Amino acid sequence: MIEVILKVDVDKLGCKGEVKKVKNGYARNFLIPKGLALESSSASVKILKEEQVKQRFKEEKEKENALALAAELSSHSYTISRKAGVDDKLFGAVTAQDIADCVRQKTGEIDKKKIQLEEPIKQLGVYQIPVKVYPEVIATIKVWIVKE
Repeated sequence: MIEVILKVDVDKLGCKGEVKKVKNGYARNFLIPKGLALESSSASVKILKEEQVKQRFKEEKEKENALALAAELSSHSYTISRKAGVDDKLFGAVTAQDIADCVRQKTGEIDKKKIQLEEPIKQLGVYQIPVKVYPEVIATIKVWIVKE
C-alpha cells in the first residue's frame, strides 16, 4: 500500500486534496501517470497547499468579477419589442435567447443558460428576471416587453 494525494476528484476513491492509501500498482500505473495523484511526501504536500492557495485566489477573483457584472446588469433596463394582438398577448414568445441578445447589445456577452426564465414570456409588461452570474451571485434584470 502507498499513500497518495489526490490532485482531482476520483470516482470511488476520494476528493481533491485528500490523502488516500491505495495499492502500489494502482498508484504507479494509473493515478500518478495520468496526473490524478501525487505520491505523498512533504514536498508534494507543500505543492498541494500552494495549488489550493492559487485556486482560492482564482475563485475570489472570479467572484469579484461576477459581482461587478451583476451590478452592471442590474443597473440597466432592457426593452424588447414584439408584435402583439388582443389583450397584449404576443405573437410567439420572448425566450432566454431573446433576452440574452438584448443584454449583449448593452452590457456585453452573457450566456442564455444563465438566464433563469421559468417559461417563455407571452404577455406585454415589465418582468424581473434572475440571471445566475456565478454560483452564489444572482443578478435581477428588468425587462420591458413592449408592443412593436
